[in-house]
Amino acid sequence: MALLFLILTRYCTAQQFTLTKTAGDDSASVARQISLLANNVIKTYRDQNRETYLEKLFRLQMLANRYPGSLATIKTLRTTPLAERYLTRRYLPYELFAKAKMKQGSSSSAFLRAYTSLLKSTFKRLDDKTAYQDYGAFLSYDGVGALKEEFYNELSAARKKSALTAQETLALCMSYYDYQLYQQIEPTSRELINDDCNRRYIIKNQLVCISTGVKINVVVVLKRGVTYPLPAALVYTIYADSATSIRTFAPAAYGYAGVIAYTRGKGLSPDKIVPYEHDGEDANQIITWISKQRWCNGKVGMYSGSYNGFTQWAAAKYHNPALKTIVPYVAAIPGLGLPMENNVFLNANYGWAFYVTDNKYLDNKVYNDPQRWRSLNFKWFNSGASYNKIDSVDGTPNPWLQRWLRHPDYDSYWQQQLPYQTDFANINIPVLTFEGYYDDGQISGMHYYLEHLKYNAKANHYLLIGPYDHFGTQSGGVPVLRGYKVDPVALMSTREITFQWLDYILKGAQKPGIIKDKVNYEVMGANKWKCAPSITKMADRRLRLYLTDLKNDKGYTLSPQKPQTKAALNETVDLADRNTSYGDYYPYPIIKDSLDHSNGLFFISEPFDKPVTISGMFSGELKAIINKKDMDVTVALYEVTPEGKYFELSYFLGRASYVRDMSKRVLLRPGVEETIPFERTRMFSRQLQKDSRLLVVLSTDKNPFAEVNYGTGKDVATETMQDGKEPLKIEWMNDSYIDIPIAY
Repeated sequence: MALLFLILTRYCTAQQFTLTKTAGDDSASVARQISLLANNVIKTYRDQNRETYLEKLFRLQMLANRYPGSLATIKTLRTTPLAERYLTRRYLPYELFAKAKMKQGSSSSAFLRAYTSLLKSTFKRLDDKTAYQDYGAFLSYDGVGALKEEFYNELSAARKKSALTAQETLALCMSYYDYQLYQQIEPTSRELINDDCNRRYIIKNQLVCISTGVKINVVVVLKRGVTYPLPAALVYTIYADSATSIRTFAPAAYGYAGVIAYTRGKGLSPDKIVPYEHDGEDANQIITWISKQRWCNGKVGMYSGSYNGFTQWAAAKYHNPALKTIVPYVAAIPGLGLPMENNVFLNANYGWAFYVTDNKYLDNKVYNDPQRWRSLNFKWFNSGASYNKIDSVDGTPNPWLQRWLRHPDYDSYWQQQLPYQTDFANINIPVLTFEGYYDDGQISGMHYYLEHLKYNAKANHYLLIGPYDHFGTQSGGVPVLRGYKVDPVALMSTREITFQWLDYILKGAQKPGIIKDKVNYEVMGANKWKCAPSITKMADRRLRLYLTDLKNDKGYTLSPQKPQTKAALNETVDLADRNTSYGDYYPYPIIKDSLDHSNGLFFISEPFDKPVTISGMFSGELKAIINKKDMDVTVALYEVTPEGKYFELSYFLGRASYVRDMSKRVLLRPGVEETIPFERTRMFSRQLQKDSRLLVVLSTDKNPFAEVNYGTGKDVATETMQDGKEPLKIEWMNDSYIDIPIAY
């Protein structure tokens, strides 16, 4: 097949790459052509941000086979503030790659010999912690296959254009660089890293029988040659891995006895796999077992994220004296964040139950099939079937989903799995919570924090939060998140701070420097960290804005003045119609060029006459009259920038019948004005520019990504499209409002 060959051409002040055809589509031809392209890009590439410029430049130099120049650029880059702050970004693989290329001559086998020799000698002179810090940089995040697919998709798109912008061409080069680097070094790197770990550490994989007769698979990692007891760092997880992961060695590298325990039924455990339900009691017994081992000094700390954050809180409920601290990242709450959020069941984790229960380890083949899950969303939605029939639409029974659907209330089934209300009162161990403004499950992680402080006013609980998503929180962030260029100061290393905290609690070291007060948060747009003694103290006051019926060119006015005359805005939603969706609240991308104005009601404020910071959690009170017994509500909050961009700040999704009590459904009265308070929104901090405005988009939720509430008052999971024949009619009252936390 002919390959579209990219040639750099200057068009006045605009730089473009025109596309012409040339023979050759083999890897060698692509490599030569990208090398020539990189040489051309270097001549014109500039960026006002010096760090960004150097990051791109050294990659272009390598693509152009200018290895000495690339090494010199990396040396300069290591001195920049970003390299010092962003500890997870390591340049060692790039340097070794360049040095090996310089030694290889014309032989590819000579490259591998040179690279192997360099990496081996490098690892030998590194201490445990430094070596561990560098391991991850030698391995791609999603695998070489994903990088290859990404590059060839970009190349295919480039072939369809008559010309590429300089930015598009640069992106193509960067994509090729990542693919080629890891394709050449990853297999060898993985093998050498495993050898290095086996040289440094001892791994014990065993079954521990607890008092209930259940057998738990426990993996212990100890530093070779250490004969004295150490504090233990425990990860209790359902994500059993059939191969030893590099993450397994982290505690030992940082001076701890490392323990990974798999939940019952996982790994070597012969028992039945049961997500969530027994993890607290099982983990509590494993903590006792750990504390009595000769390699442990009796002190145990837990850490890790998502499901592994949940297990920490589940264990903390039992007040084991050996458990001295927990460090949960983006901690999940069963029944509250997923599989349902504010009593609305979501599709986002539909395939998760198969992933963790299909076998003793993980069913990656089934779970990593996005086409199946995306297709299922639309097949179910368009079918009009009830939500409890979604697995019938999929064609595979999902018994765990059916079990969860039997508990639409946040009832005792969910409550017993973790601390609930007064259970928090006696959790007195120090806690460090990591969260992200754009973590899909943030309401779960923040619920633990808020409930702990609510029932234990003296709780020794610290919060670290910034512009991260679910996975980014667990690593320390990425420079560009869903199209938003993150403030450089926000980038940090979750792992480093975690072990600094464990050193502080378990070894008497200094508290991590980034932890200044109980709430530590990055202000988006201000490029700075701030701290406060509580979430409420993040703001100086709350600005109340009413959702009025006063029209403007963008919809309706969001006003600080309460309307003097009560009125209503009418909205009709055809719940049986499958050609339209409602509830476009998800922040992807974070910054949008436009919004669909047919999707809900839009309320916009006057411009701010000076920069203003919003920090905390927005809340509000909606007043409405509907013709049904229930509805699901979404409230999305945006900054409208002076340039007309929509920067999503936060959102709320919830079922009206549960807003006052998640454990008890109280149906609405058709034809009667009802008050719907909401407060379980996502926390954020953002410095708004002068002339920015606030936008509220108010809607109901009807789309392929969550169950549809048809408002009959029956169990929502059993309602079908037939129950939606009568449209939902809403009168939104103009004295509805939101409260915004404003800081000066």
